[in-house]
Amino acid sequence: MRESGGRPKAWLAWSSGKDSAWALHTVRREGEFDVVALLTTVNRTHERVAMHAVRESLLEIQAEAAGLPLVKVPIPSPCSNEVYEQAMSQAMTQAKAEGIQHVIFGDLFLEDIRAYREEQLARCDMIPIFPLWGKETRQLAEDMVAGGLSAFLTCVDPRQLDRTFAGRRFDNHLLAALPGNVDPCGENGEFHTFANAGPMFDAEVGVTVGEIVERDGFVFADLLGER
Repeated sequence: MRESGGRPKAWLAWSSGKDSAWALHTVRREGEFDVVALLTTVNRTHERVAMHAVRESLLEIQAEAAGLPLVKVPIPSPCSNEVYEQAMSQAMTQAKAEGIQHVIFGDLFLEDIRAYREEQLARCDMIPIFPLWGKETRQLAEDMVAGGLSAFLTCVDPRQLDRTFAGRRFDNHLLAALPGNVDPCGENGEFHTFANAGPMFDAEVGVTVGEIVERDGFVFADLLGER
């Protein structure tokens, strides 16, 4: 665990994807906050990261590579807003008990999502931080790739992006192939990712792309660990 040096301690909302990974890298580089844990919602039925559908076992290897403990918030599937908010409220109670007042998010530009987070955390007397907010997403995506981040697309919304993108590596070839109506960071829900290497990790998380399936209107690529 890194020493805080008097900096405020924070948890980082961790989806397992590139944006939360880059948010971790950004916060560590800027040095304003001391990230002491990763906060992740886990589908307790399927033992996978919510929405990104990454295996919980891979999530644990990823957190180990980031050098941080995981705070898992188990949620059912399907999960109502009421149940989700209750689970997150309990997590915030734990955070405050551990001297945490800030939660860092990798959100980029969706105003309604930011407003929702601000409202929910205000109820818990917690403060959200958005280190990537407002950055131009084409440049941000290129900066991620140039900065050494490696990721794979684990979930694709076929209504917005062709299903063949599921399982592809997030790199310059993919960015060049994305249709013009798709956000380069997938911020509108076009795709979700799993970050497996980069400056936020001490070691690469080895993965291979397994079965690709369509479920509940989304196309998922199952990543398998190479440990």
